[in-house]
Amino acid sequence: MAKMSSTVKSYGHDIIESNYMEKQRKFIQHGNVTVFQHCFGVACLAIYIARLLPIKIDERALIRGALLHDYFLYDWHQKDKSHRWHGFTHAMTSLNNAQRDFELCPKEKDIIIKHMFPLNIAPPLYKESIIVCIADKICALWETLSINY
Repeated sequence: MAKMSSTVKSYGHDIIESNYMEKQRKFIQHGNVTVFQHCFGVACLAIYIARLLPIKIDERALIRGALLHDYFLYDWHQKDKSHRWHGFTHAMTSLNNAQRDFELCPKEKDIIIKHMFPLNIAPPLYKESIIVCIADKICALWETLSINY
């Protein structure tokens, strides 16, 4: 996984070092894993999965979309009416925030907005989006069950 981590850092250094990512380092996502750790883990797992497959993918878009897929910038565990539908709404919030702070290609946008499929009903359009969607579900399960990855 060390090789995956260096690839993620290479393509996503501007995202990782951004001011708003500091917020992501403070908010918990699943179990005791922060949103930042979750997104970084999803990016690493996504690139690992992609390299196992006999298909050509856009590694840059895959990694950047994975790093930004949960870029909602709030603590969804806090009691707040606006968080009630977090599972259904945070993909759009993440996309809006990411578009505000970074220049995104169509694949990156699709990764962010479609990562909650099938909870959000529009299916992913790109191979990269499907891979991140799967990696996100795997990481979320591992984090919820406190499985160290």
